[in-house]
Amino acid sequence: MTVSTAAPPSTSQDFITLIQWMAGDFSNFKQSYEHPTDFAHIRIFFRPLPFDFFESAGFPNGIGFYSEQVYDYDLWSPYRQGLHRVIDRGDHVYIENYGFKDGVPYAGSGHNPDVLKTIPAEVAIRRTGCSMVFRRDADNSGLFIGGVEPGNGCLIPRKGKKTYLVSRVELTESTWLSLDQGMDVETHEHVWGSTAGALRFERRESFANELPLDRLT
Repeated sequence: MTVSTAAPPSTSQDFITLIQWMAGDFSNFKQSYEHPTDFAHIRIFFRPLPFDFFESAGFPNGIGFYSEQVYDYDLWSPYRQGLHRVIDRGDHVYIENYGFKDGVPYAGSGHNPDVLKTIPAEVAIRRTGCSMVFRRDADNSGLFIGGVEPGNGCLIPRKGKKTYLVSRVELTESTWLSLDQGMDVETHEHVWGSTAGALRFERRESFANELPLDRLT
């Protein structure tokens, strides 16, 4: 699969729809209730960042998000945090993923806008090879499907082995399905990640009204 890098002359509708559907608070409560031994109750937050967040770091285009994954019983202690620059490529949407030098001071930003405003762009560390590519499904216009960019370059050491991330995300207007797995770089065998299937989230609240759509061309 080839991923183009040229930006389109104007914002595509797929891009606008995707970021509106991404922006929200999602919960897998139903899944965890029905299968408590396989799935904990998890919340995922994707909260829009100020429009100039990445621009201040020298990246003039794209919409920024802060994300965190957290167990529902302890919303101030996320086990995963990220920053994301979402870029319109016309035939697909390209999402650059960033980690934190130290994410602890910004924990809770997903549900607390006051904390979110304190995140400076200089804390972002690019996760090379870990960008995601999203496209609207050809057979279902109400579904976007995303995966890690080609090349098996999203490397994550785990359990004493070097692994690469394989990720699949399915996004609709009200649901978020994700499956992350780590594969051995030499044998391509499964090393870590769910063996019980994908996490299935439902939207609890939308943050689409916080998107700076008026700043897009």
